[in-house]
Amino acid sequence: MKRLNRFLNRVKPQTRGPAPAQAPVSAPQSQAAAAGPPRTEQPTLNIASQNSPGSTLNIALQNQTTSNTVYAYITGQAIDNNNALFLLQADGRTPYYPTSPSAVGGSIQQNCAIVLGPPGNTVTATIPHIAGGRIWFSIDAPLTFLLNPGPALVEPSVTNYSDPNINLNWGFAEFTFNSDQLYANISYVDFVGPPVALTLTTQSGATQHVSGMPTNGLDQVCNGLRSQHAADGQGWDQLVVSHNGRNLRALSPNQGMVTNPNLFAGYYDNYVNQVWSRFTTQSLSIDTQASFGTVSAKVSSGTLAIGNSSFAKPSTRDIFTCSTGPFATGANAETNAIIPRLAAAFNRSTLLVSNTSPAPLSSYYQDPTTNHYSRIVHQANLDGRGYAFPYDDVQPSGGADQSGEVHAGDPLLFTVTVGGGNASVNPPKREL
Repeated sequence: MKRLNRFLNRVKPQTRGPAPAQAPVSAPQSQAAAAGPPRTEQPTLNIASQNSPGSTLNIALQNQTTSNTVYAYITGQAIDNNNALFLLQADGRTPYYPTSPSAVGGSIQQNCAIVLGPPGNTVTATIPHIAGGRIWFSIDAPLTFLLNPGPALVEPSVTNYSDPNINLNWGFAEFTFNSDQLYANISYVDFVGPPVALTLTTQSGATQHVSGMPTNGLDQVCNGLRSQHAADGQGWDQLVVSHNGRNLRALSPNQGMVTNPNLFAGYYDNYVNQVWSRFTTQSLSIDTQASFGTVSAKVSSGTLAIGNSSFAKPSTRDIFTCSTGPFATGANAETNAIIPRLAAAFNRSTLLVSNTSPAPLSSYYQDPTTNHYSRIVHQANLDGRGYAFPYDDVQPSGGADQSGEVHAGDPLLFTVTVGGGNASVNPPKREL
C-alpha cells in the first residue's frame, strides 16, 4: 500500500491516524478448507450528512458478472481500534477483529463472505476507518483466508501453488478511508483478474468513476500478451494463467518472475545501456514534485548522478519490481522522491525519447523494449486507467491520471462493481 500512503501524503501533508500495521504475509504450504456457506442478510443504507468523512462509510458492492455465486470480503487495519486486523462479517455491518492464533494457518472464526446475489444485484456494506484496505471478490466459490500469529492475515496468493485459492477466479480493489478522506484504486500491480470498476459519490454532489475493463478484459490482456510474445519472443505468454481451458488471470512481470526466476532475464539490459550512453552527454531533468524541485541527472563514473543522489544501472527485476537495487528506498528523502519518477520512466520506456521525467503521456511505451504488460493492461481498460506497476501514479503535474484512483474528503457512497457488465466510461470523472 506504499503508493496509497504516498498519494495521501501528497494530498494531505499530515494525515491523522496511526500508520498501517504489518503487511499481510504469504500463505503457508498447507491451509484449512474454506468456511461454510455465508449468510445473505443485507445491511441498511445509512447516509452521512456532514460535509466531511464520518466514522463510517457505505460501500455498495455490485455483481455485474454472469454468475449467481459471487462473494465479497473487506479487510484492512482498523485505524480507530489501534490498527487491529479487521475483517467485515457476512452481514456487511459487524467488524471482526481476530485474535492471534497459536500456530500458523489458524482458521477465521467468523463468516466473512458477503453474498452479492444474482447478476445486477447490489449489497451495501458499512465500514469504519480502515488503512491498507482491500475489497476482494470471488466468483463461483468462496475464498480461504487464514491467520498467522500476530495476528497476521494470510491472503490469497497467485504464486503459491499450494494455496487453496490458486485455481479460483478472484481479484480486489484497494482503499484507505480515514478521518481526512477516502482514497481507492483498481490494481493490476500483481495480476489481472475479474474486471473491477469504482464510482465515488460525494456529499457535494460530484461523481468520480474508474471504468475498469469490459467483461472480456482479461481475454484481451491474455491475447495481447500472447501476441507480444509472438512479436519479440520474450516470454510474455508465460504470464497467462489458464485453468480448465480458460484464461484465469494474467500475472504481472514481477509476479511472473516469482514463479519463473529466469523469465525476462536481461530483458532491459540493452535499453539501460542506451540510457546510460544518452545521459553521458545529455542531461535528464527530473521534477521531484516535492521541495527538492527539479533536479538534473547525468552519468558520471558509471552511475547516474541525480541531484545529491546517484543510481547504479538497474536490472530488469529492479525495473519491474520498482523496489530493489537502485530503486530500494531508504533514509534519504531526495532519493526517495526521485525513485518513483525514475522507475516509472524505465517501465514506460520514456528515457530515450524525452529528457524530462515525468514525461508526457504520448511518450509512454513507444520503445520496443518496455513493460508491455502495463501497456496492454492500460489498453484493455475502457478509460485507460489502473495501476499496472508500483509507481503507475507518477504523472506530470496537472497530467492525466493513469492509476485508476478516486478520492474525496466528503465521500457519501462508494460503489465497487465486479464483472464488467454494463461497463462504460460514464459517469465521467469530475475533479473536486
